[in-house]
Amino acid sequence: MEPLYGPIRDYAWGSRSAIALLQGRSVPSEGPEAELWLGAHPGAPASVARAGLRVSLCDLVRDEPGQWLGQRVSDRFGSRLPFLLKVLAADAPLSLQAHPDAEQARAGFAAQAGRPEGERNYSDPHHKPELLVALTPFEALCGFRDPAESAEALAAFGVPELAPVVEALRAGPAGLRTAVRTLLGWPVEQRDELLGAVLASSADGPDAELVRRLAKAYPADPGALVALLLHHVRLVAGEGIWMPAGNLHAYLSGCGVEIMAASDNVLRGGLTPKRVDVDELLRVLRFEVLDDPVRAAQPVGPGVDCWPVPVDDFALHRVRVGAEVPSVTLPLPGPRVVLCGGGSITVDDGAGAVTLASGEAAIGTAAGEPLRVSGAGEAYVATSGLR
Repeated sequence: MEPLYGPIRDYAWGSRSAIALLQGRSVPSEGPEAELWLGAHPGAPASVARAGLRVSLCDLVRDEPGQWLGQRVSDRFGSRLPFLLKVLAADAPLSLQAHPDAEQARAGFAAQAGRPEGERNYSDPHHKPELLVALTPFEALCGFRDPAESAEALAAFGVPELAPVVEALRAGPAGLRTAVRTLLGWPVEQRDELLGAVLASSADGPDAELVRRLAKAYPADPGALVALLLHHVRLVAGEGIWMPAGNLHAYLSGCGVEIMAASDNVLRGGLTPKRVDVDELLRVLRFEVLDDPVRAAQPVGPGVDCWPVPVDDFALHRVRVGAEVPSVTLPLPGPRVVLCGGGSITVDDGAGAVTLASGEAAIGTAAGEPLRVSGAGEAYVATSGLR
C-alpha cells in the first residue's frame, strides 16, 4: 500500500466544515468543500508520490494496467480504474438527476459524438450506478414513491394548475411519466406564477416544508415539485442508499462516503441552473416505484460490513478495528483504495504498510496480498466488484 492524495472539489453546494473536520483541519474552511475524490477519474485524479513528485493515478493506471488493475479487471474494463471513491459533503441541495444504464450510455455517447460539449448529454460510454453510505445524518431524495402519496401531497396545495398532475398520479405508476413531463415541461414564463401559488398556499406538513425549502434554494424551478414524487429519506451513520440506472435522486444535506462507476454521465431533472434535457431524461428514467431505497450494512465477518450491489464495477466494505477486533484480513482482490473514516489505522497488502489518520487514504495494486487492517479506527475499502 502507499499513500493516495485526493483533490477536493469546491462546488458551491459543498460544506465548509465536514471534510475539514474529517481530516482534522480547522473550520470553517476558506471556501466550500464538496467532494474529496479518491480515484483515477481524468476530471480530478488522485496522485501518489514518485521521486518526490506527485504523479497522477490516472496516468499510472493507463500506462501500467497490468500492475494496477490486474488481468481480470483490465479484461473487463480496459485500462481504467472502474470505480471512483468519494467523500461527499453537502450543505445545500444538489440537482435532481438520473444516470443511464450501460447500453444507453454507449448508444448516447456514440450518437452525440462531434456535438459541442454544451449540447451533449453523454461525456463517456459508461454507466454510473452509485452507492452512498452516510458518515453523518444524511438527507436525500431517492426513487419514486407510491404515486398516491405524491398525488395527495400536490393536491394539498389547492393549486388548480396542478390538477392534471394529481390526476395522472392517481392512476398509479402508469401516470409517473406524465407527471414528470408535465412538471418539467411547464412553460418557463409561467413557472414563477405556479411556484408562487404553491408557496402562498396554506398547505402544511413535511411535504409542503420540503417544497418551500427547495423553492427557496432554486426559485421558479419545477424540480421543487418533482421532489414530491420521490422518497424523502433521512439516513443515520452507516445506512446507505443505492442508486441504479434510471433512478431519479438528489442529495440534500449531510456527509457520506460515495462509490460509483467512473463516469460523468448525468441527466438532470431540476434544482439546477444547468441544462435539463427533458426528453432524454424521460427516455432514461425507470417509471416504477422503489419500495425501499435505504440499505442497511450487512455484516460479513468480525468487524467487517458491506452494502451489496448488483454491479461488478465496485464493492464497498467497512472495517472497524480496536480492542475487540484488533485486526482484520480481507481477501479482496486488488486494486484497493482505502479511506480512513476515523481514528488511526494501518493497512498492509504485503507490499508495504501505511498508517492513516482520519480522512487520509491509501491504494494498493492488483499484485498485493490479502489486505490487513489494524489499529483503532474505521476504514472504507473500495474494490472492483469482480470476484
